Amino acid sequence: MTLRAALLLFFTSLLVGCVSTGNVDPMKTGKGRDQARDAYVQLGIGYLQQGSTEQAKVPLKKALQLDPSNADAHAALALLFQIEMEPELADEHFRKAISERSNDPRFLNNYGSFLFEQGRYKEAFERYQQAAQDNLYPERSRVFENLGMTALKLNKSDEAKKYFERSLRLNKRQPRALLEMAELSFEGKAYVPARDYYESFSALSEQNSRSLLLGSRLANIFEDRDKAASLGLQLKRLYPGTPEYQQYLSEQ
Repeated sequence: MTLRAALLLFFTSLLVGCVSTGNVDPMKTGKGRDQARDAYVQLGIGYLQQGSTEQAKVPLKKALQLDPSNADAHAALALLFQIEMEPELADEHFRKAISERSNDPRFLNNYGSFLFEQGRYKEAFERYQQAAQDNLYPERSRVFENLGMTALKLNKSDEAKKYFERSLRLNKRQPRALLEMAELSFEGKAYVPARDYYESFSALSEQNSRSLLLGSRLANIFEDRDKAASLGLQLKRLYPGTPEYQQYLSEQ
């Protein structure tokens, strides 16, 4: 069933209920309007998940016509405008969503990611910290990972390491946090932990230019010449124009 068909079925069921019970038009009742609003929000989110931002605008606009302060509709529009590279509108709707549900960790984490994308790292860090306060948030490990990434941008390596460690304590299967911990451990000359983090990363994720450079460095530290050469060849073949490959060449 398509999203549009699902919405049509929803409104048809409302009308059938109205006819069969002899009640007033459901759109003139608070319950009916709330149900319609929620259906519009879900339809808009469904379109967003399909990548159809233009189609998503219509039901989300209708949801706000029914309830101008609805947090979920504002949050969905914030993500929509973020995708469409309209930062001012995205920021506006993120703020409206959070003004209605100030402690929602999902909204706070999404807003933090938007701020990070905009290079507003101090603000992003504050929002992530707020999101991390909810001990029951099922994506809390991601929030700590985001805090670690933001701390790195703020040149707080020691603090970043603590956040990555907390993230991995909650969920060990996070390639980004594992790679960052491998890098930080290597920089601190803790080569055995760096290798362990790197191997865990490699078991979960495809290699990228950063990981190939780090892997070759670790292989050299542990005198595995064949592995070092293999990773270097992959770096040359897959990422020849990157700063990582230039760094690799300078170290040979």
